[in-house]
Amino acid sequence: MSDKPTILFVDDEERILRSLKMLFMGTFKVKTTTDGREAIEMLKQETVHVLVSDQRMPNMTGVEVLREARNVSPNTMRLLLTGYSDLAAIVGSVNEGEIFRYINKPWKSEEIKAIVEQAAQIAIQLGSASKSAPSKQVAAKIQAEPSISDEAEGLKILVLDEEPSTYEIIEELIKESKNIHWSKNVEDAFAHLSQETVAIVVSEVRIQDEDISAPLKTLKRYNPNILTLVLTSFQDTKSLIELINYGQVYRFLPKPIHKGLLEKSLRAAMQHYRAMQARPELLMRHVVEKPKEAESTAHRISDKVLGYLKKIRARRPDSSEAVH
Repeated sequence: MSDKPTILFVDDEERILRSLKMLFMGTFKVKTTTDGREAIEMLKQETVHVLVSDQRMPNMTGVEVLREARNVSPNTMRLLLTGYSDLAAIVGSVNEGEIFRYINKPWKSEEIKAIVEQAAQIAIQLGSASKSAPSKQVAAKIQAEPSISDEAEGLKILVLDEEPSTYEIIEELIKESKNIHWSKNVEDAFAHLSQETVAIVVSEVRIQDEDISAPLKTLKRYNPNILTLVLTSFQDTKSLIELINYGQVYRFLPKPIHKGLLEKSLRAAMQHYRAMQARPELLMRHVVEKPKEAESTAHRISDKVLGYLKKIRARRPDSSEAVH
């Protein structure tokens, strides 16, 4: 039993917990609770490799559980399992819980097993790497925050949006326009990405009245180092869930843009990007699901953009190979 990774399920329905325990007890040390607060205490007391939480629970929502879990046990891989495509939960699970996957109920046994097993392997590797990482690096990160313009020094940002307001706000925040490239269309954006090492992409989901989720998802497969912030008034929950699972979007931000929220998200992305540079194993958290044959997005990407994507993959740092 001690050699098995530990998985913790949080759901207010006992019948769901029983089903999940039966499904995973052969390969995992399975723990269950109907109480989110109890789940957080369990995370504080022992190593949990994978946390799977429901969203709609009476005392503590799944997003709240995931947010606290992220703080108390950062190496635990976090998944949201829910029967509701709740927009607030989708956004919160990414922005606050930084989840690995969003899984819909009812689940398919083989699919959820594959996802959880992949998450567990990543958690085990992250835990091993953390033991050898100097603790003073963590302490240094907690000290006084630099200004966002200092935080952005040396990092390139790509803004993909037809409207100038997004670019103008970021330029005002960072005060260094040479490190920010503004594209109004997908082809220009991917041409730039194929030539420059970009840290952060800030993108609208609809450009020229077309959904550009497909190239955004494919970009993450070709270069997992890039962190994507999606700005949109688009409320198609299915598409947003796919952007989590197939694009590992780092943050979802609503339009019209709130300057303070954008600044906070950019700062978090910059810090996370630098953390990945210092600890390449963190890239494993950003591995994306391979699209099913029937859901392949290649046919929705122009040949020119596919050509740029191949150049992006050829230019990506060697450390990204670890997640493919």
